Amino acid sequence: QVQPVESGGGLVQAGGSLRLSCAASGHTFSSYCVAWFRQAPGKERVFVAGINASFGRTSYADSVKGRFTISRDNAENTVYLQMTGLKPEDTAVYYCAADLRGLHIRWSPGEYEYWGRGTQVTVSS
Repeated sequence: QVQPVESGGGLVQAGGSLRLSCAASGHTFSSYCVAWFRQAPGKERVFVAGINASFGRTSYADSVKGRFTISRDNAENTVYLQMTGLKPEDTAVYYCAADLRGLHIRWSPGEYEYWGRGTQVTVSS
């Protein structure tokens, strides 16, 4: 089974950029739909962006559309989340999740079987 591992989080000022990486260990990532979720303190885990397996189709939450870009490099077995124009409300722990039913991008956390441990993103005002 695949084990996602996130990296790239940190502290950034409002308006800044970060790139998160999600690397797969244990199995190739190319057959999986991969999504990023985030969870702020005291709030539910919510969908941020996803990319499907076969065609690289993407989907974004309205709150990040136009600012975040998800992409995948199957040769590197990695999925990226490029975040620009960061806002304090983007502060959260960001999680990478993988779904072997690779074709459809699902927005519910319960649909994903494999999760990373998360990486903290903090945006200061």
